[in-house]
Amino acid sequence: MSVERAGAAAIWHDAECGAYAADLPLWEQMAADAPQGTVLELGCGTGRVALHLARRGHAVCGVDREPELLAALGERAGDLPVSIVQADVREFELPRPVPLALAPMQVLQLLPRAADREACLCRVSAALAPGGRFAAAIIEAMPEAVDGAPLLPDVREVDGWVYSSLPLDAALDGGEIVIRRLRERVSPAGELSEETDEVRIAMLSAAQLEREAASAGLAPIARRAIAPTDIHVGSTVVVLGKEA
Repeated sequence: MSVERAGAAAIWHDAECGAYAADLPLWEQMAADAPQGTVLELGCGTGRVALHLARRGHAVCGVDREPELLAALGERAGDLPVSIVQADVREFELPRPVPLALAPMQVLQLLPRAADREACLCRVSAALAPGGRFAAAIIEAMPEAVDGAPLLPDVREVDGWVYSSLPLDAALDGGEIVIRRLRERVSPAGELSEETDEVRIAMLSAAQLEREAASAGLAPIARRAIAPTDIHVGSTVVVLGKEA
């Protein structure tokens, strides 16, 4: 992958995910309540959650399989207490156990099958210290259409390039929610390129996740709600615990 394309991947990630902040108070509270130690974040991307927690004094280990996103996180972290593991969330290993693991923004639902989620949950269980907790944000139902003004695109400008990502639609396809966006990129000279990006999110209920987690030795502790915003759907956070 070229340097230009690698940079573009991080920019799209920032444009489409970076402004979301409705979940940050919950992750911050969970990190503050956890025993001292490193917070593990699955699917950390360019660092929306990891950097927020690190700036508040929490050591964070971010796991992601995309090297271009991790490169952006590493550059932004600087001297903050952030470590990085490039790995698939179904296969990662940590050098020492952690008291808290987080999976924000439907990371588990990006895994297509129950077997994939169970593999991830087993790795999380292995990474947690006795008594540790794991919190995962999920969407439990198809988002309802909202009447009113049309959605505006997420826009980011970098070095004269303008990146625009416009939500087009969300639809059910079998057991998945398919979310489509129109990505447009305008060069400093005014040249336009565009493509349609598609993300598939597996349908998953809190009860189903709790059942799948049981085989990994994780028991349900609580469910928390993250309220919707004007441009983002709400989510359920399933909190699971490893036996002390």
